[in-house]
Amino acid sequence: MSERTIALVTGANKGIGYEIAAGLGALGWRVGVGARDGQRREAAVAKLRADGVDAFGVPLDVTDDASVTAAARLLTEQAGGLDVLVNNAGVTGGMPQRPGGVDVATVRAAVEVNVIGVIRVTEAMLPLLRRSASPRIVNMSSGVGSLARQSASTGEEQTGPLSVAYAPSKSMLNAVTIQYARALGDTNILINAGCPGFTATDLNGFRGVRTPQQGAAIGIRLATLPDDGPTGGFFEDAGVVPW
Repeated sequence: MSERTIALVTGANKGIGYEIAAGLGALGWRVGVGARDGQRREAAVAKLRADGVDAFGVPLDVTDDASVTAAARLLTEQAGGLDVLVNNAGVTGGMPQRPGGVDVATVRAAVEVNVIGVIRVTEAMLPLLRRSASPRIVNMSSGVGSLARQSASTGEEQTGPLSVAYAPSKSMLNAVTIQYARALGDTNILINAGCPGFTATDLNGFRGVRTPQQGAAIGIRLATLPDDGPTGGFFEDAGVVPW
């Protein structure tokens, strides 16, 4: 492994992912900008480098096995390994999502990226992470995936709009996070889910009330946990998010 900390952030060409990459780069880390769109990926890399970040592009489509395998190989050959994985790439799946009027293809699209994509990337990167001295995995989730909040409130400020695709996909991502934490409990890999809050990004038509920099803060915090930090948890800036 390289003496420098190496991170990969998926969906890092814009929004929260970009700001997580920028924040980790500001710590002196080398950061892989994972994105499927080549032009946007390289534009993000160029912008990060202009700000002094040691960034490099990682072609990555989380829905494609070959792309993910190639990304793991690139990290091995060009970066020497991987210390921190931030699974940030996500989609809504499309609209409408209200129960009683949803196309199952919308649900499938959300789960494919937000859940299966995370599993696919994590599985490919685990052999690299196992060789790191202080490996971390951060799954960028959402408070709308909290079953406790969904069942205890009818206000959209807590639950988001009615959703049978996006919100449940984040609930499943939270469950996946717990399973990995259980499986990796006898290793030094810490894995947690983070909620960025209602952040203004193109995912929600920029209707959010938080900036991407604010939304990135929890991802950066979980990526930089000390060796005795928590694992298998769900966090936001204010603390623990109820499952």
